[in-house]
Amino acid sequence: MKAKTNGIETHYELHGREGAPWLVLSHSLACSTRMWDPQIEALKGEYRILAYDTRGHGASEAPKGAYTLDMLADDLKALLDHLGIQKANYCGLSMGGMIGQTFALRYPGVFTKLALADTTCRYPAEAAPVWADRIRTAEANGMAPLAQPTLERWFTAPFREKNPGAVDVIRKLILATPVAGYVGCSHALPKINLTARLKDIRCPILVIVGADDPGTPVSMAREIHDNAPGSKLVVLPQAAHLANLEQPDGFTRALRAFLAA
Repeated sequence: MKAKTNGIETHYELHGREGAPWLVLSHSLACSTRMWDPQIEALKGEYRILAYDTRGHGASEAPKGAYTLDMLADDLKALLDHLGIQKANYCGLSMGGMIGQTFALRYPGVFTKLALADTTCRYPAEAAPVWADRIRTAEANGMAPLAQPTLERWFTAPFREKNPGAVDVIRKLILATPVAGYVGCSHALPKINLTARLKDIRCPILVIVGADDPGTPVSMAREIHDNAPGSKLVVLPQAAHLANLEQPDGFTRALRAFLAA
């Protein structure tokens, strides 16, 4: 389905039982709603699920120019308003986790629970050139040169060897990501700096991270956990960045327990 939200056309899907508590799922950079398929299947009997494609991704509009995290949070707020959703649980991975933190601070009281997976509240200064290099690569040569290095960060080597089909699904999502969307979001993400403000988020927080995540490692998850009073931290063994796909059962179990508590 499509909705005009915050000046762009946003693609979204609704799954699960009408009248059940809302659960919003927000994907990583260079992915789409499809990365959440295992969790949608597992949780649709208990929740009314909203999965949406972030600005510049999937079937959502991809305007040119630099995006900001405030803009991406405003996109989601406009979508929730369009659907008449006043309260919702939220789970975001990587970019989705950054949007979730930004939204919770910008629109307090909307999220009832906040799950932040394989994400960060702050990038060190030395990360800036890495992001700049990715932007240059995408603008010069498209998404193809970024696909394999990204997959190597997102999945452990044993998983890539044993599950080529699952990895290829994500490869296709990366390749299908509009360059304007990838670049727009890549301007937004490295600017995140919310560590000191995490204490102001009033809803319960779950932090999930793959033990082998090189992009947003366990140290970044611990920084969120240490600065968000009362938060819970779950480290999933044998998982890299897309922990929800590499360890879907463990990820869903942690998320389900947190939402039900």
